[in-house]
Amino acid sequence: MTDARDESKYGTGHEDGLSPLAPLDLATVDSVDALVRAMSHTAFGGRRLGEAADVLEAMVRDEECFSVLTVSGAMTIAKQGLVICEMIDRGWIQAIVSTGALMTHGLSEGAGLLHFKHRTSMRDEELYEKGYNRVYDTIELEKNLDDVERLLERALGDLTPDTILCSQELCRQLGRHLAEDNTVRGVLRSAYEHEVPVYVPAFTDSELGLDLAIYNRLRVSQGKRAIPFDPFLDLEDFTDRIREHERMGIFTIGGGVPRNWAQQVGPYLEILHGRLGLDEPRRRYRYAVRICPEPEHWGGLSGCSYTEGVSWGKFVPEAEGGRFAEVFADATIAWPLVVRAVIERTRGKERP
Repeated sequence: MTDARDESKYGTGHEDGLSPLAPLDLATVDSVDALVRAMSHTAFGGRRLGEAADVLEAMVRDEECFSVLTVSGAMTIAKQGLVICEMIDRGWIQAIVSTGALMTHGLSEGAGLLHFKHRTSMRDEELYEKGYNRVYDTIELEKNLDDVERLLERALGDLTPDTILCSQELCRQLGRHLAEDNTVRGVLRSAYEHEVPVYVPAFTDSELGLDLAIYNRLRVSQGKRAIPFDPFLDLEDFTDRIREHERMGIFTIGGGVPRNWAQQVGPYLEILHGRLGLDEPRRRYRYAVRICPEPEHWGGLSGCSYTEGVSWGKFVPEAEGGRFAEVFADATIAWPLVVRAVIERTRGKERP
């Protein structure tokens, strides 16, 4: 019997430019980079992880790219702070946008204080009575937060009477204080030493915000002027930095306010041009990596997918050279792997 099928009508994949996959052979990988590269030729989350490393590598090798790290979630209390430091110290990022809670816990760690594993046999009522603040499976001591408040008071003690604060300036002062007073490696210290601004758009939604409010109340009770806080100084400072760079990249952990605050700079410049007639440049992110377990249809990403962001003028379309990677995974698992892989690829090629 003759097989009458005409297989010439079927595509082979190659003629359409499809990339073939390859089995993940653990016997042949001898480094994190080799593992992540091999995962990029598999499927599902593994492939996304590998592609994220490729985009981050392209971002950090592009010496003309202004790269922004946005971070939400409890990443510093989850002990990922030195991952951020590594990205700062290697010159991979030129600005950070963060939640206030993340910087608070990072400040606690940067001051040499400890976080602890939560023991599930301890009920939350007991934790409250003992001053153990629970973040998922981890404990931040109330005593730590008291120490952070005192640290903030010392860091702001030599401000001039006419100072107007914003989150970027306050974080810089904290970083300066840490650099001068201790040798512990931490996010704000690294940011200060490398002149990387740290913005906290929702500043009052944090222990640091409450500490500043308490500090100002104490000043007023002593007959001193409360130090004004103007968040629009952050917006304009960040926008000024973006104006100076034609190519931009963004590396995002989670979603929240940091993600969208950093992304809205392109539309802001377009609005200034279109509504006010100002001579403003067009700025969109060319490289973009996000690590977050939440799918876009739950509405918690504050900006949703990068392709959707193209419609808002936040990202360069892929057809015009935009490179995006979105990894749906716990950042404490995926983030260190991506960063370590790119460290291995770029050894000796750190940006100044």
